[in-house]
Amino acid sequence: MDQLSLTFHALADPTRRAILMRLVKGDATVNELAEPFDLRLPTISKHLKVLQEASLVSQTREAQRRHCHLEAKALKEVAEWVWNYRTHWEESFDRLDAFLSDIEAASKASKN
Repeated sequence: MDQLSLTFHALADPTRRAILMRLVKGDATVNELAEPFDLRLPTISKHLKVLQEASLVSQTREAQRRHCHLEAKALKEVAEWVWNYRTHWEESFDRLDAFLSDIEAASKASKN
């Protein structure tokens, strides 16, 4: 699977998105990330594994604690990909707006 697909797969789950939002505030341990969820630690670890496979999260070990860190590079690639489509849709909407304005003007002219 390519990097963009891995990233979208990881972002598809609301729990993983919430984990990322927490990591925006700073690094956290696995236990800290698990606190707001009604999930067991093995389930959180599975979510973290998906995020790591997508290069969205990295982990370091300090004694018995695993610290998680947000890796923003993959998110930047998603933002750039979305931006390209945003530009396309804005141009399409501009053309549609111009077309509708032409129709409205023609309709007004035919009534006069």
